[in-house]
Amino acid sequence: MFSKLKHAATTMSDREKLRRILQQQRATLTSEQTMVGSDTIELDQSRIGRLSRAEAMQDHEMSLEVRRRREAALKEIEHTLEHIDDEDYGLCDECGTAIAEGRLVLNPAARLCIDCATAHEQRNA
Repeated sequence: MFSKLKHAATTMSDREKLRRILQQQRATLTSEQTMVGSDTIELDQSRIGRLSRAEAMQDHEMSLEVRRRREAALKEIEHTLEHIDDEDYGLCDECGTAIAEGRLVLNPAARLCIDCATAHEQRNA
């Protein structure tokens, strides 16, 4: 396990860099949530035609899905910020190997190495 840990994002400067990225991502997502707010699309029952209602329903569902994804991303970011100083941060939750530095820079909340993430996506496809 020690050999794996030495390859994880263990230096203070690495973790601080990743913490700043996470804080910036959190600020961006929070700002987007605030701008959108509870401004979900109301279904306009006065619009004429089934197509118009279907379009309105589709727009409403898309708006809800975007909000759900944004909230899930915020939750992941918060979890990562709480655990970024843990000794096992930067290690894959499934196989325990170090997550590539480039992957962590692109997604500091990543919990899986690229191999395990790919396998996970294939299983769930």
